[in-house]
Amino acid sequence: MGANDGIISIAGIVIGVSGATSHIGTILLAGFAGTLAGTVSMAMGEYVSVSSQRDAQEKIIHEQKLALATSYQQEFDFVYHKYCASGISATLAYRATDEMMKKDALSTTVRERHGFTIGQELSAKSAAIASMLSFPTGALLPMLAIALLPRELSTMATFCAVLIALGFTGYAAAYLNGADKKHATLRNIVAGVLTMLVTYAVGILFKQGGL
Repeated sequence: MGANDGIISIAGIVIGVSGATSHIGTILLAGFAGTLAGTVSMAMGEYVSVSSQRDAQEKIIHEQKLALATSYQQEFDFVYHKYCASGISATLAYRATDEMMKKDALSTTVRERHGFTIGQELSAKSAAIASMLSFPTGALLPMLAIALLPRELSTMATFCAVLIALGFTGYAAAYLNGADKKHATLRNIVAGVLTMLVTYAVGILFKQGGL
């Protein structure tokens, strides 16, 4: 998804600027500046987001340790009743709860109460690096298309190339997540079309206004 953001963000910039000027140096400068800003923003945003999530999870783990130390039976009953409510027989639910609580009460209660597994927390550094690499990778497509194609065709060709790439990333994301591939692909393409049309229209307005 970082690559997807890179494609659509930088496509919006270069196509928008191309609506205002035909000077390729200006277009590429704007695209490069957008790529640099987007890369830093994505990496830092991902780092802060994941770090905040990990801090919240560590707080939950600490609170759950206290709960087990002070009210073990209440925590046991919570897990037991949750399993019963899911349709498991009372006997089997009690046996499963008893075995899991004896094996690892903290992991069991954290998972059942808060929905995450201890030891599988995301790495803030890894998430930041992934975003830092994926965003400029996606940004390369519109930058290369607008720079290498003949000037009279570059804007339209970039528009088409970006839509094809967005269709691919939308499909790939849906495939990996098990979502509706057709809906995800169409949604991604529509978002790209709207972004590029709006920025191009703004660029045209700036050109006509002599700004």
